[in-house]
Amino acid sequence: MKKTSSLKISISGVRGIIGDSLTPQLAGAFAQAFGSYVGGGPVIVGRDARASGPMLERAVIAGLLAAGCQPVEVGICPIPSFLILTKESKASGGIAVTASHNPKEWNGLKFISRAGLYLTPLQTEEFLDIYHQGEFTSVGPERLKSLKIEPRPVEPHLRKLLSHFDVELIRRRHFKVTVDCGNGAGIMLAPQLLDALGCETVFLNAEPDGSFVHASEPTPEAIAEIRRVVPRVGAAVGFVQDADADRLALVDERGEALGEEMTLVLAADYVLGRRKGSVVCNLSTTRALDDVAAAHQAPIFRTKIGEINVVEKLLAADPPAVIAGEGNGGVILPEIHPCRDSFAGMGLILEAMASSGKTLSELRDLVPRYVMIKDRIEGSAEQAHRLIGLLKKGYEGRGRVSLLDGLKVDFEDHWIHVRPSNTEPIIRVIAEARTAATAKAALRRLRARIADLQKKI
Repeated sequence: MKKTSSLKISISGVRGIIGDSLTPQLAGAFAQAFGSYVGGGPVIVGRDARASGPMLERAVIAGLLAAGCQPVEVGICPIPSFLILTKESKASGGIAVTASHNPKEWNGLKFISRAGLYLTPLQTEEFLDIYHQGEFTSVGPERLKSLKIEPRPVEPHLRKLLSHFDVELIRRRHFKVTVDCGNGAGIMLAPQLLDALGCETVFLNAEPDGSFVHASEPTPEAIAEIRRVVPRVGAAVGFVQDADADRLALVDERGEALGEEMTLVLAADYVLGRRKGSVVCNLSTTRALDDVAAAHQAPIFRTKIGEINVVEKLLAADPPAVIAGEGNGGVILPEIHPCRDSFAGMGLILEAMASSGKTLSELRDLVPRYVMIKDRIEGSAEQAHRLIGLLKKGYEGRGRVSLLDGLKVDFEDHWIHVRPSNTEPIIRVIAEARTAATAKAALRRLRARIADLQKKI
């Protein structure tokens, strides 16, 4: 397969490499198109802590002003706080400058509706039609709005969190916790939340300067520092956030990284033990979540990958969903806001520990164990679709095949999934099984089959 452009435009927004595929000029054009799409009015503008953030933020503000909007600047802000503020302030929409878990050379734009949600596939199509056709609103000087500053953007989010959780129950435990913010946006809210919950907190990488001391994607290999610190300081739990603080990984009191998949599984086990309802997740989420849902006699619905796909199903689920999310550490608690929220994840884990009296490792032992292996190959979405078209023929009649998002095949003792990434020019390849040996063997067979088919593309 030939090398592909790094610019990605999808339901996850726009992402690219700074100085290559993503420039201030491009960011300004997207912002002016978005301002045209929402029809003016106030638009929230914020960012994560990446070094390229201020540059793109200025370009976004310029594009919105050109379209007759009033930008409301919030600076560095966790993305769940940003989404809640957009809705609570009755803004016309929002543009967040962030590339979430992507490496530091990347940045991007996430486009938010007035409901405080990412644009749906239909809304994205309508917005991109304006962008591609260049049909931008351009106002004269008499219609230019002034830039506003919002100095306390996380407060609506903090109020919702503290009104939802049993604050006194958690405070009585006086938990000691360690938090690795990855020098990202999470530090803008984590201290206030954990202090209100009565925690003694040890922070790591807590300067929001965008320096990536480890990969923003909180894999067990990338978070060696917090794994050493948690047992050394006697913390009950370690929390790891990605750059814009919508994803959460867990480290138990022994320093064992539980993996991003376990965040949603443990949160769901606790919520379903207290409330009846359904669960929504994406196709790539661990099978352990199915087991937990079955144990609580809760229906589970799976969607295409992408937060808005999960959220759309959450809002329409029957019976109503009481928890949702993605296996990448994204917990969605609809009573707070229908978005991935690392702070909601923290609250659920602390409340589960406080109410049960169990350690995090003991809670982990109550749910099934699976081994998931994630891999990637270079390739565009178009190349992925051609590959999947050839690949699916070899699995027909051998397992339960889903073409909802790429190709997923469920077997009795494992599953595999191949799909184009929404955020990078790569093809994601995943296998999960009860044992590492079975998962590795499944992935090895899948990679060998892909290598053979690539010669035909």
